[in-house]
Amino acid sequence: MTIAFLNGQYLPLDEARISPMDRGFLFGDGIYEVIPSYGGKAVGLAAHLERMNNGLAELEIKNPYRDQEYQQIISTLILRNKSKLASDNIGVYLHVSRGTDTKRFHAYPKHITATIFAFAFEISPPPPADRKLVKGLKVSLCEDLRWHRCHIKSTALLGNVMHFEHGQRQGNQETILYNRERQVTEASSSNVFVVDNGVIRTPPLDNQLLPGITRKLALESFKREGLVFSESVVTVRELLNAQEVWLTSSSKEISPVIEVDGHKVGSGRPGPVWERAIQAYNKYKFSC
Repeated sequence: MTIAFLNGQYLPLDEARISPMDRGFLFGDGIYEVIPSYGGKAVGLAAHLERMNNGLAELEIKNPYRDQEYQQIISTLILRNKSKLASDNIGVYLHVSRGTDTKRFHAYPKHITATIFAFAFEISPPPPADRKLVKGLKVSLCEDLRWHRCHIKSTALLGNVMHFEHGQRQGNQETILYNRERQVTEASSSNVFVVDNGVIRTPPLDNQLLPGITRKLALESFKREGLVFSESVVTVRELLNAQEVWLTSSSKEISPVIEVDGHKVGSGRPGPVWERAIQAYNKYKFSC
Protein backbone atom coordinates (compact mmCIF):
# COMPACT_ATOMS: atom_id res chain seq x y z
CA MET A 1 0.00 0.00 0.00
CA THR A 2 1.34 3.42 -0.92
CA ILE A 3 2.08 6.04 1.74
CA ALA A 4 0.02 9.24 1.92
CA PHE A 5 0.30 12.46 3.90
CA LEU A 6 -2.63 13.86 5.92
CA ASN A 7 -2.45 16.81 8.29
CA GLY A 8 1.11 16.26 9.47
CA GLN A 9 1.21 12.45 9.38
CA TYR A 10 2.51 9.87 6.90
CA LEU A 11 0.28 6.81 6.81
CA PRO A 12 -0.92 4.06 4.45
CA LEU A 13 -3.29 5.55 1.89
CA ASP A 14 -6.14 3.20 2.87
CA GLU A 15 -5.94 4.48 6.46
CA ALA A 16 -6.33 8.17 5.55
CA ARG A 17 -9.64 9.56 6.81
CA ILE A 18 -11.19 12.98 6.11
CA SER A 19 -14.41 14.17 7.72
CA PRO A 20 -17.50 14.41 5.50
CA MET A 21 -17.93 17.87 7.04
CA ASP A 22 -14.73 18.99 5.34
CA ARG A 23 -15.55 21.92 3.07
CA GLY A 24 -13.53 20.36 0.28
CA PHE A 25 -16.09 17.57 0.24
CA LEU A 26 -19.17 19.76 0.80
CA PHE A 27 -18.35 22.71 -1.44
CA GLY A 28 -15.28 21.88 -3.48
CA ASP A 29 -13.79 24.63 -1.30
CA GLY A 30 -10.11 24.08 -1.92
CA ILE A 31 -7.11 24.00 -4.22
CA TYR A 32 -5.15 21.13 -5.71
CA GLU A 33 -1.97 20.56 -7.69
CA VAL A 34 -0.56 17.53 -9.50
CA ILE A 35 3.25 17.58 -9.59
CA PRO A 36 4.97 15.11 -11.96
CA SER A 37 8.41 13.71 -11.24
CA TYR A 38 10.76 11.57 -13.29
CA GLY A 39 13.69 9.75 -11.71
CA GLY A 40 13.00 11.52 -8.42
CA LYS A 41 13.13 15.01 -9.98
CA ALA A 42 9.96 17.11 -9.78
CA VAL A 43 8.91 19.19 -12.80
CA GLY A 44 7.95 22.82 -12.18
CA LEU A 45 7.69 22.44 -8.40
CA ALA A 46 8.24 26.13 -7.59
CA ALA A 47 5.69 27.16 -10.20
CA HIS A 48 3.13 24.65 -8.89
CA LEU A 49 3.53 25.97 -5.33
CA GLU A 50 3.33 29.57 -6.52
CA ARG A 51 0.04 28.89 -8.32
CA MET A 52 -1.32 27.04 -5.29
CA ASN A 53 -0.36 29.90 -2.97
CA ASN A 54 -2.01 32.42 -5.30
CA GLY A 55 -5.20 30.36 -5.41
CA LEU A 56 -5.29 29.92 -1.62
CA ALA A 57 -4.81 33.67 -1.16
CA GLU A 58 -7.63 34.44 -3.60
CA LEU A 59 -9.93 31.99 -1.79
CA GLU A 60 -8.76 33.42 1.58
CA ILE A 61 -7.68 30.00 2.87
CA LYS A 62 -4.95 30.34 5.50
CA ASN A 63 -1.99 28.25 4.41
CA PRO A 64 -0.50 26.36 7.38
CA TYR A 65 2.76 25.41 5.62
CA ARG A 66 5.64 27.23 3.95
CA ASP A 67 6.93 26.24 0.51
CA GLN A 68 9.91 24.44 2.04
CA GLU A 69 7.57 22.26 4.08
CA TYR A 70 5.54 21.34 1.00
CA GLN A 71 8.76 20.55 -0.84
CA GLN A 72 9.76 18.22 2.00
CA ILE A 73 6.34 16.50 1.96
CA ILE A 74 6.54 15.95 -1.80
CA SER A 75 10.14 14.70 -1.67
CA THR A 76 9.29 12.32 1.17
CA LEU A 77 6.26 10.89 -0.65
CA ILE A 78 8.34 10.30 -3.79
CA LEU A 79 11.09 8.61 -1.79
CA ARG A 80 8.83 6.48 0.40
CA ASN A 81 6.67 5.31 -2.50
CA LYS A 82 9.41 4.64 -5.03
CA SER A 83 9.70 0.98 -4.04
CA LYS A 84 5.90 0.56 -3.92
CA LEU A 85 5.21 1.72 -7.47
CA ALA A 86 6.13 -0.01 -10.72
CA SER A 87 8.35 2.82 -12.02
CA ASP A 88 10.11 5.98 -10.90
CA ASN A 89 7.68 8.13 -12.94
CA ILE A 90 5.69 9.40 -9.97
CA GLY A 91 2.99 12.06 -9.65
CA VAL A 92 2.09 13.70 -6.35
CA TYR A 93 -1.47 14.92 -5.83
CA LEU A 94 -1.52 17.79 -3.31
CA HIS A 95 -4.90 18.92 -1.95
CA VAL A 96 -5.59 21.84 0.41
CA SER A 97 -9.17 22.47 1.53
CA ARG A 98 -10.46 25.16 3.86
CA GLY A 99 -10.94 22.49 6.53
CA THR A 100 -13.67 20.88 8.64
CA ASP A 101 -16.48 22.84 10.31
CA THR A 102 -19.27 21.72 12.64
CA LYS A 103 -22.03 22.84 10.28
CA ARG A 104 -22.66 23.36 6.58
CA PHE A 105 -22.85 27.09 5.94
CA HIS A 106 -21.83 28.96 2.79
CA ALA A 107 -19.88 31.76 4.49
CA TYR A 108 -16.20 31.17 5.25
CA PRO A 109 -15.70 29.89 8.83
CA LYS A 110 -13.17 31.98 10.73
CA HIS A 111 -11.57 29.50 13.12
CA ILE A 112 -10.92 26.24 11.30
CA THR A 113 -7.63 24.76 10.09
CA ALA A 114 -6.97 23.83 6.48
CA THR A 115 -6.87 20.13 5.56
CA ILE A 116 -3.62 19.10 3.82
CA PHE A 117 -3.70 15.80 1.94
CA ALA A 118 -1.21 14.34 -0.53
CA PHE A 119 -0.53 10.98 -2.12
CA ALA A 120 1.78 9.53 -4.77
CA PHE A 121 0.83 7.53 -7.85
CA GLU A 122 2.46 6.15 -10.96
CA ILE A 123 2.33 8.30 -14.11
CA SER A 124 3.17 7.58 -17.73
CA PRO A 125 6.70 8.26 -18.95
CA PRO A 126 7.27 11.46 -20.96
CA PRO A 127 6.41 11.15 -24.66
CA PRO A 128 9.39 10.48 -26.93
CA ALA A 129 10.68 13.61 -28.65
CA ASP A 130 10.26 12.02 -32.07
CA ARG A 131 7.09 12.64 -34.08
CA LYS A 132 7.49 9.31 -35.84
CA LEU A 133 6.95 7.54 -32.51
CA VAL A 134 3.95 9.56 -31.26
CA LYS A 135 0.43 8.64 -32.35
CA GLY A 136 -1.28 11.93 -31.43
CA LEU A 137 -4.68 12.74 -29.93
CA LYS A 138 -8.21 13.18 -31.27
CA VAL A 139 -10.32 15.87 -29.55
CA SER A 140 -13.80 17.43 -29.62
CA LEU A 141 -14.79 21.12 -29.81
CA CYS A 142 -17.41 22.74 -27.56
CA GLU A 143 -18.44 26.16 -26.22
CA ASP A 144 -17.04 26.72 -22.71
CA LEU A 145 -20.02 26.53 -20.33
CA ARG A 146 -18.09 26.54 -17.05
CA TRP A 147 -17.87 29.37 -14.50
CA HIS A 148 -15.94 32.59 -15.13
CA ARG A 149 -13.03 32.14 -12.72
CA CYS A 150 -11.23 29.42 -14.61
CA HIS A 151 -7.84 30.84 -13.59
CA ILE A 152 -8.36 29.33 -10.11
CA LYS A 153 -7.50 25.62 -9.98
CA SER A 154 -10.49 24.85 -7.79
CA THR A 155 -11.49 21.34 -6.70
CA ALA A 156 -15.04 22.20 -7.90
CA LEU A 157 -14.50 20.42 -11.21
CA LEU A 158 -18.02 19.45 -12.25
CA GLY A 159 -17.99 21.78 -15.28
CA ASN A 160 -14.67 20.34 -16.42
CA VAL A 161 -15.90 16.79 -15.85
CA MET A 162 -19.02 17.37 -17.95
CA HIS A 163 -17.01 18.82 -20.85
CA PHE A 164 -14.50 15.97 -20.61
CA GLU A 165 -17.36 13.46 -20.70
CA HIS A 166 -18.67 15.17 -23.87
CA GLY A 167 -15.40 14.31 -25.62
CA GLN A 168 -15.30 10.78 -24.22
CA ARG A 169 -18.77 10.03 -25.57
CA GLN A 170 -17.58 11.05 -29.03
CA GLY A 171 -14.63 8.68 -28.74
CA ASN A 172 -12.11 11.49 -28.18
CA GLN A 173 -9.52 12.06 -25.46
CA GLU A 174 -10.22 15.75 -24.70
CA THR A 175 -12.53 18.69 -25.46
CA ILE A 176 -11.24 22.11 -26.52
CA LEU A 177 -13.41 24.98 -25.28
CA TYR A 178 -14.31 28.38 -26.74
CA ASN A 179 -16.21 31.40 -25.43
CA ARG A 180 -19.27 33.22 -26.82
CA GLU A 181 -17.04 35.16 -29.22
CA ARG A 182 -15.82 31.80 -30.55
CA GLN A 183 -12.35 32.42 -29.16
CA VAL A 184 -10.47 29.36 -27.91
CA THR A 185 -9.89 29.39 -24.14
CA GLU A 186 -8.49 25.99 -23.05
CA ALA A 187 -9.42 22.32 -22.95
CA SER A 188 -11.28 20.61 -20.10
CA SER A 189 -8.00 19.67 -18.39
CA SER A 190 -5.30 21.21 -20.62
CA ASN A 191 -4.03 24.41 -22.20
CA VAL A 192 -4.16 24.83 -25.99
CA PHE A 193 -1.44 25.76 -28.50
CA VAL A 194 -1.65 26.16 -32.27
CA VAL A 195 0.98 26.63 -34.96
CA ASP A 196 -0.01 29.32 -37.48
CA ASN A 197 2.39 30.05 -40.37
CA GLY A 198 5.22 28.55 -38.35
CA VAL A 199 4.47 30.67 -35.26
CA ILE A 200 3.51 28.97 -31.99
CA ARG A 201 0.44 30.65 -30.48
CA THR A 202 -1.51 30.15 -27.26
CA PRO A 203 -4.44 32.14 -25.80
CA PRO A 204 -3.34 34.88 -23.35
CA LEU A 205 -3.96 34.39 -19.64
CA ASP A 206 -7.13 35.84 -18.15
CA ASN A 207 -10.04 34.65 -16.02
CA GLN A 208 -11.20 32.29 -18.79
CA LEU A 209 -8.36 29.79 -18.49
CA LEU A 210 -6.04 28.18 -15.99
CA PRO A 211 -2.42 29.40 -15.96
CA GLY A 212 -1.05 25.92 -16.59
CA ILE A 213 2.38 25.10 -15.20
CA THR A 214 3.34 23.05 -18.27
CA ARG A 215 2.17 25.99 -20.42
CA LYS A 216 4.47 28.27 -18.41
CA LEU A 217 7.45 25.89 -18.60
CA ALA A 218 6.89 25.36 -22.31
CA LEU A 219 6.91 29.09 -23.09
CA GLU A 220 10.05 29.58 -21.03
CA SER A 221 11.69 26.68 -22.87
CA PHE A 222 10.67 28.10 -26.27
CA LYS A 223 12.17 31.45 -25.34
CA ARG A 224 15.47 29.84 -24.34
CA GLU A 225 15.66 27.91 -27.60
CA GLY A 226 14.65 30.85 -29.80
CA LEU A 227 11.34 29.37 -30.97
CA VAL A 228 8.94 32.04 -32.24
CA PHE A 229 5.73 32.23 -30.19
CA SER A 230 3.02 34.64 -29.12
CA GLU A 231 0.29 34.78 -26.49
CA SER A 232 -2.63 35.97 -28.59
CA VAL A 233 -6.33 35.34 -29.20
CA VAL A 234 -6.98 32.17 -31.19
CA THR A 235 -10.36 31.90 -32.90
CA VAL A 236 -12.18 28.65 -33.63
CA ARG A 237 -11.56 29.25 -37.33
CA GLU A 238 -7.83 29.65 -36.72
CA LEU A 239 -7.84 26.50 -34.60
CA LEU A 240 -9.48 24.47 -37.34
CA ASN A 241 -7.09 25.85 -39.98
CA ALA A 242 -3.92 25.55 -37.88
CA GLN A 243 -0.91 23.66 -39.19
CA GLU A 244 -0.51 22.01 -35.79
CA VAL A 245 -2.50 21.89 -32.51
CA TRP A 246 -1.10 20.83 -29.13
CA LEU A 247 -2.41 20.35 -25.60
CA THR A 248 -0.30 20.89 -22.49
CA SER A 249 -0.75 19.69 -18.92
CA SER A 250 1.33 18.12 -16.16
CA SER A 251 0.24 14.63 -17.23
CA LYS A 252 0.25 15.23 -21.02
CA GLU A 253 3.38 17.42 -21.13
CA ILE A 254 3.10 18.72 -24.74
CA SER A 255 0.81 16.40 -26.72
CA PRO A 256 0.07 16.85 -30.44
CA VAL A 257 -3.55 16.84 -31.62
CA ILE A 258 -4.29 15.20 -34.97
CA GLU A 259 -8.05 15.78 -35.16
CA VAL A 260 -10.46 18.45 -33.82
CA ASP A 261 -14.19 17.71 -34.00
CA GLY A 262 -13.67 15.45 -36.99
CA HIS A 263 -11.39 17.96 -38.80
CA LYS A 264 -7.92 16.66 -39.57
CA VAL A 265 -5.13 18.87 -38.22
CA GLY A 266 -2.45 19.47 -40.86
CA SER A 267 -1.27 16.17 -42.28
CA GLY A 268 -3.04 14.21 -39.55
CA ARG A 269 0.30 13.40 -37.92
CA PRO A 270 2.38 15.15 -35.24
CA GLY A 271 4.20 18.03 -36.93
CA PRO A 272 7.80 19.24 -37.14
CA VAL A 273 7.26 22.32 -34.93
CA TRP A 274 5.89 20.07 -32.16
CA GLU A 275 9.03 17.95 -32.40
CA ARG A 276 11.23 21.04 -31.88
CA ALA A 277 8.95 22.22 -29.06
CA ILE A 278 9.01 18.94 -27.10
CA GLN A 279 12.78 18.73 -27.50
CA ALA A 280 13.10 22.26 -26.08
CA TYR A 281 10.73 21.42 -23.22
CA ASN A 282 12.62 18.24 -22.35
CA LYS A 283 15.87 20.20 -22.33
CA TYR A 284 14.70 22.78 -19.79
CA LYS A 285 11.70 21.35 -17.90
CA PHE A 286 13.70 20.56 -14.76
CA SER A 287 15.39 23.96 -14.66
CA CYS A 288 12.58 26.40 -15.54
